[in-house]
Amino acid sequence: MSDPTATATTTTAMNDADLAQVNFNDQGLVAAIAQQHDTGEILMMAWMNAESMALTLQTGQVHYWSRSRQSLWLKGESSGQTQQLVDLRVDCDGDTILLSVDQTGVACHTGRHNCFYRAYRDGQWVEIADVVTSPDDLYGNK
Repeated sequence: MSDPTATATTTTAMNDADLAQVNFNDQGLVAAIAQQHDTGEILMMAWMNAESMALTLQTGQVHYWSRSRQSLWLKGESSGQTQQLVDLRVDCDGDTILLSVDQTGVACHTGRHNCFYRAYRDGQWVEIADVVTSPDDLYGNK
């Protein structure tokens, strides 16, 4: 039986058999949910491809695929708000990755702690979390 406390950062490479467990979509992407490892807070959802998964496992720093930029994206490369990988899991269908991470700073590009700051309440969308860090400060648009 596998050790459930073992971390993904002890793995340095993912072979073809390992990748076959992941059900990438027709664009070669899989949904990836980042969760704070010690609190369980859901931080964000982004996309990964095989290369970003491999880089994440090799470096311990979470990498994603940016659909808007059509390029790899190291979380925090422009904002300094990084994610250190603690564990990487795949769901039963292989079509969603769960990244247990140690988030430094805010996870959302809007400057909020997580990306799920709007809730549908009483027939309308309301913001339920304040900006922690100005996006201008995060991305140098001063």
